Amino acid sequence: MDMRESIHRMKLEAPAMAASPLEQRNRALELIAQALEANAQSIFAANEKDMASAAVAGVAQTVQKRLRYDEAKLRDGVEGLRQLQELPDPVGRVLLDRELDQGLELRRVTCPIGVIGVIFEARPDALVQIGSLCIKSGNCAVLKGGRETANTNRVLFDVIHAAVVKAGLPAGCLLQAELHSEIDELLRCDEDVDLLIPRGSNKFVRYIMDHTKIPVMGHSAGVCHVFVDRDADQDMAVRVLVDAKTQYPAVCNAAETLLVDRAIAAEFLPKAARGLAERGARLRGTQEVVDLLAGEEGIPAVELMADDEFSTEYGDYVMSCRVVDGVREAADHINRYGSHHTDAIVTASDDAAEYFMQMVDSAGVYRNCSTRFADGFRYGFGAEVGISTGKLHARGPVGLDGLVTYKYRLVGHGDIVAPYASGEKSFHYRELG
Repeated sequence: MDMRESIHRMKLEAPAMAASPLEQRNRALELIAQALEANAQSIFAANEKDMASAAVAGVAQTVQKRLRYDEAKLRDGVEGLRQLQELPDPVGRVLLDRELDQGLELRRVTCPIGVIGVIFEARPDALVQIGSLCIKSGNCAVLKGGRETANTNRVLFDVIHAAVVKAGLPAGCLLQAELHSEIDELLRCDEDVDLLIPRGSNKFVRYIMDHTKIPVMGHSAGVCHVFVDRDADQDMAVRVLVDAKTQYPAVCNAAETLLVDRAIAAEFLPKAARGLAERGARLRGTQEVVDLLAGEEGIPAVELMADDEFSTEYGDYVMSCRVVDGVREAADHINRYGSHHTDAIVTASDDAAEYFMQMVDSAGVYRNCSTRFADGFRYGFGAEVGISTGKLHARGPVGLDGLVTYKYRLVGHGDIVAPYASGEKSFHYRELG
């Protein structure tokens, strides 16, 4: 059976998956958690093969860190699965309950999206996160991981799928695509796949968006900012900045640009540059930044950069830097050069913070905390399928709520439209819920 036929069959099984009871879906999550722990050594052995291949291929160390699936990532995955079990059912929630006329009741009720295709690069832990979220939300999922972790993905999928079947869910609710050619097949399944969620580089996500008619939810870049206001606690600002850039620089919620209020730039920039240098990070900046840091000890030379480079996503221990005239210019810069992902201000001023959080057009706007908090697990979603920078359907870290839509249920007693159209009857609209 080819990929398109398999996906078509999945579409036919989607209603049964959507109708599965919460207890059964939670049981599947628990069985997955147990199976991951029971098969840990097989998973780690497969990952060692992938890591060895990556080393031979000369894959960057920052990327190799994302490929690794070890005890810590397994433990986090199991914790996420058990956290998901405790979350309320996203399916079947009544969003609207209205009586249109006597005996004619309209309800808007949440339901699964249906068939979701998720294509992700590098991280094998994403397979666990995404698969579990789709199961909890009653969706069927086509999972396509990167070739860099093909061995790990294969073992993980087999473990997860066996647990799902053991729980009594439809065997066709999960499908793994392994061949690169199957991506193009998946992109052509616009009659059967309801949503695509790509996770990877800007180039990768843009390719997906440009080669399918299927709706795509995701982000094509992660150019996040930290703006240090004139009223910031400077020690706090260094701590937040260093975490946002260096805690895990390869991910999309790591900060890529530092903006500093001109009123404190001469005092703060050397502190920031030293804090970053201690963690192996360096700055690139405008001529003003280069001049302010010239001759400072313990700071790597600042590379001069042009305005057209401020949309750069480094994914490494490098950061763009600019001096701005206050919060208004900072917000303008972010809206022009940013990716509408997550941006932070460090300030003690309520007025500056409110202006920033109102005027910066991003999925996440933070005050006095690291951009690295932009994560479904840290938000208490159990996990996430990705981060969306769009504004339709879901925005920011996408957890369970982003994987359901809704349908309208109208219940009557032989009601017809004709008497309302003629004026004989009229709607009285009464809220019931």
